[in-house]
Amino acid sequence: MALQSQPDTLTSPRALPEKRRSKVVDLRSDTVTQPTPEMRRAMMEADLGDDVYGEDPTINRLELRAAQIFAREAAIFVPSGTMGNQIAIKIHTRPGQEIICEERSHIFNYEMAMLAHFSGCIARPIYAEDGSLGWPEIQRRISPKIYYRAQTGLISLENTHNMAGGTVVPTDEAEEICDQAHAAGLPVHLDGARIFNAAVALGKSVNEITHKFDSVMFCLSKGLGAPVGSLLVGSQGFIDQARAYRKALGGGMRQAGVLAAAGLIALEKMPARLQQDHDNAKFLAEGLARVPGLKIDPGKVKTNILVFNIRGTGMSSADFAGKLAQRYVLANGISPEEMRLVTHMDVDRAGCERALAAVQEICGGGRGEGRIQAAARN
Repeated sequence: MALQSQPDTLTSPRALPEKRRSKVVDLRSDTVTQPTPEMRRAMMEADLGDDVYGEDPTINRLELRAAQIFAREAAIFVPSGTMGNQIAIKIHTRPGQEIICEERSHIFNYEMAMLAHFSGCIARPIYAEDGSLGWPEIQRRISPKIYYRAQTGLISLENTHNMAGGTVVPTDEAEEICDQAHAAGLPVHLDGARIFNAAVALGKSVNEITHKFDSVMFCLSKGLGAPVGSLLVGSQGFIDQARAYRKALGGGMRQAGVLAAAGLIALEKMPARLQQDHDNAKFLAEGLARVPGLKIDPGKVKTNILVFNIRGTGMSSADFAGKLAQRYVLANGISPEEMRLVTHMDVDRAGCERALAAVQEICGGGRGEGRIQAAARN
């Protein structure tokens, strides 16, 4: 195969012969994980029904358990975090309003402008250091009550903040935003795709750090390792509306308990292992900080995502990613000068060591190229 002589074309482990896939260190995202054997067994044995009729017992158990864990009245299972976020936005707003969010937030940059297309709203983005908005910055951007100005309809936070490097929103700051927003008559939604990572980093339960938000979306398919799915939690009335909008977006599923079975294991068992991912991310950050041409502050790496600047190498992120791919390490550039690595349950410490060695080689600081290429051939 051409890939054997030109590994720079590697973009996915599936592009390799099966015997070589285990050599790939995939740090593109925590969405690339494979379901555990326990999840696969649970999916095979799941008790099923039609969820559009509300009759899938495994879906119902997952939704009930999510509501209990977040101390909410109800929850709804959705195929993706994007759908969960956009349903929440639709319920909280009306067409012609603004949504205040951080400039690098997922709802603004990576959800296909659906806040405009589906809800008829526009974003009012605010840049915040480390992605963590404070109430003073938000308060200054709330629209004045003037008839010819689009009115603020919603405030949305993201915790952890993906593109800010997996940073964690301090609980006291989040609660101040919720309290002040509610006093101003504004709802607050939390894009909590990786909220369990935030909870582990803060040493608190997800309920403790989210209870003042009007709605919370969280993903099962990222650090928790499930193959598919997210949940949206809130009041019973909110979730009743969410069920209608899920259907409108094509999210009405039938015997979806095969997915919920894996989700239940992800929800109950996988948060306990997230600290391993955080430790591996810190290990990578500390190693990268010693590589010539790279810039990263390891002290800011609190969860499983790290972003580092490669300007000093003279390479673009596309070139850097290509050179990593030659060494069977997959990573994404998030700007011409920035790379992102995401640790997860399918990359252990040995894999992180191999990834770090590959970076060192690319930047002229390592001698392990022969060893890594030999390992890839075996």
